[in-house]
Amino acid sequence: MSKTVLVLVETVDDYLPLLEQAGYQLIRAPSPQMRASAIQRHASQIDAVLTRGPLGLTATEIAALPNLQIICVIGAGYEQVDLAAAAARSITVTNGAGANAAAVADHTLALLLALLRDIPRADASTRRGEWNRVISPSVSGKRLGILGLGAVGQAIAKRAHLGFDMSISYHSRTPRQDVPYTWYDSPLHLADAVDILVVATPGGPHTHHLVDAQVLDALGAEGYLVNIARASVVDTQALIAALQGGQLAGAALDVFDDEPAVPAALKALGNTVLTPHVAGQSPEAARDTVTLVLRNLQAFFAGEAVLTPVHP
Repeated sequence: MSKTVLVLVETVDDYLPLLEQAGYQLIRAPSPQMRASAIQRHASQIDAVLTRGPLGLTATEIAALPNLQIICVIGAGYEQVDLAAAAARSITVTNGAGANAAAVADHTLALLLALLRDIPRADASTRRGEWNRVISPSVSGKRLGILGLGAVGQAIAKRAHLGFDMSISYHSRTPRQDVPYTWYDSPLHLADAVDILVVATPGGPHTHHLVDAQVLDALGAEGYLVNIARASVVDTQALIAALQGGQLAGAALDVFDDEPAVPAALKALGNTVLTPHVAGQSPEAARDTVTLVLRNLQAFFAGEAVLTPVHP
């Protein structure tokens, strides 16, 4: 008997046929209106939901789906999925941990290079016929701090250390025994010890504003911030104030509090590089993400353990 998947995501469409070829029936609902309509019209048919962290799945929606058995989240973050509501119904939740780590790490290094070497402004001025040969900081040999050392954090660390001879430090809840990097017991102590701070930790209430005014002050006037995780981890108003006041050298951001809206203050600054939440997107990442979803679904409906479970 085929299973029906409610698909709320809009970024992996080219690879959704992988699910259909495996026998799954898909109900695509990528907009809020389509989502509400699909849940209302097809509630009893839906066995699984495919979503992503910011889109989530609410307790009300879970309650409206009587036959829901599994929620698959693409990407590592699952902050807007009501895990308590899912657990109360014994609904399995999986995420896409590691599936797009390479793409995110590549984009992180691209942002870092663009920010420190001032690539966007150099490109823009050259296209205007100017010849502004501004001296920009080197990237090689810098001290890199990573907030969160999961699959993405480790991929970033590997590229920075092996490719750019950076020393690597990190903060996570507990030190890891399987990496050669230096652990710090708080974001504040980490920021004080590095030149560049990369945010690579999941969003949600436990990481809300981990990077606040104090952390930015510790990073310092010659320090840089790169955020490819979730905007909620960084206090945006404190970041804007630090950038405007010269307490921070620059910031590169792929995530924002109210996407797709980007604060005008960030766009007006010359020491920012901004991209529209695309770090994890590439054809390869989309393929691998959907493949992982398929493997989780196949394992679950075969009565086997899922590959990437999320625990409440």
